[in-house]
Amino acid sequence: MSVTMSKADGVTVFTVTSDSKSVCPPMCGILRDLCYSPACCSVSQRLRRVQRSSQSILGALHFMVGLLNIGLGVILCCNYGTAWWHMTRTLFPLWFGGVFMLFGVVGILSDKFPSVCLVILNVILNLIGVAVAIAAIVLYSCNLSNTRVWLSCFNDYYYGRRYITTPSTRKWSMLEKCLEGRKLIMMLLTGMNAVLIFLSFLELCLVISSAVMSIKALRSREKEENKQIGEPENLPEPLPEVTSHPVS
Repeated sequence: MSVTMSKADGVTVFTVTSDSKSVCPPMCGILRDLCYSPACCSVSQRLRRVQRSSQSILGALHFMVGLLNIGLGVILCCNYGTAWWHMTRTLFPLWFGGVFMLFGVVGILSDKFPSVCLVILNVILNLIGVAVAIAAIVLYSCNLSNTRVWLSCFNDYYYGRRYITTPSTRKWSMLEKCLEGRKLIMMLLTGMNAVLIFLSFLELCLVISSAVMSIKALRSREKEENKQIGEPENLPEPLPEVTSHPVS
């Protein structure tokens, strides 16, 4: 389907040439032809040459950070009573992981098919990713400060008050093992939260780097195009003048 437009005095006429083999409705074809621009949506070799493979590397790192967020977030969210109640209610580590993986997919696509549209979309998503990464740092820090291990190693209570008894050797050994296990669980939970905070800082660096590289690629492309437009055409060198002298 092709769309042509002609203007007259106060009148604009659209002429649509439909394709009988197409299964899409005519309105979809009209919107596609109006929105599609070969200069914007076609693959640019200049962008590919400028970006090289930097966006693919950053996209793979985005993907890795997202997977680690989902994996560690599942472990924390499954331990009810140890994580922050807001984490277990909203499951924000899973959302953050999915968003980080989306950034990685768009970055890899903008490197494999470097059109102007994809590169601009990558810049917009990475600028949004700055706010997302900062929110992740704040939420994981709140979760770290609210992490608790609700495991009681003391079972001797009388009307809500613990009474002091002389424990046997077996009970004392079990009490020591329980306290050691409680400390180990707390250490593991603190370590996982610290890793998530570090990954959020890494994601913040990744989105800033990706956005800066994409903006530099777009600017270098514009400079190269302007340079080619400003250069004069290669004209053939003028022939040397030949002077004729009359023969006496």
